[in-house]
Amino acid sequence: MKVLMSVLISILACVGGLFQFEIFNTEFINDDYNVKVVVDGIRSEKGKIVLAVFEDQKNFKLRNPVKRIELKKSELKGNEILLSVETGIYGISILDDENNNNKMDYNFVGIPKEGFGFSNYYHTGISKPQFDKFKFEIDNKKVVLIEIKVKYM
Repeated sequence: MKVLMSVLISILACVGGLFQFEIFNTEFINDDYNVKVVVDGIRSEKGKIVLAVFEDQKNFKLRNPVKRIELKKSELKGNEILLSVETGIYGISILDDENNNNKMDYNFVGIPKEGFGFSNYYHTGISKPQFDKFKFEIDNKKVVLIEIKVKYM
């Protein structure tokens, strides 16, 4: 039955523009992606979005992502970013790099000048959050929907 459903879904997906649908929270996943990130609150069209996927607190602290994606804001379709990762625990951070310099810019007292956000977590503190606050699990049985609200200080 699972094989039949997978074949049916593949056929419908190949038809293209005739059917517009996405599968969430089911036992089937899309072959192209298993994480759908929806970004909300981007304040300008300048610059790019830098998305980083981390496996744990240590790599988050060291800024050592397992996956990094840069997108011009004009490339964001419906403020969505689709990606695929292996089974495991992950956390996503986003930088609204308005001046395209590939880093977060801070003012003279250390407050971020550009927007940032985390997977399913709106950060209200001053210092970086702990990985446990924004982590999520991928089990490769369903597409995970991640919402990120960009914060500007």
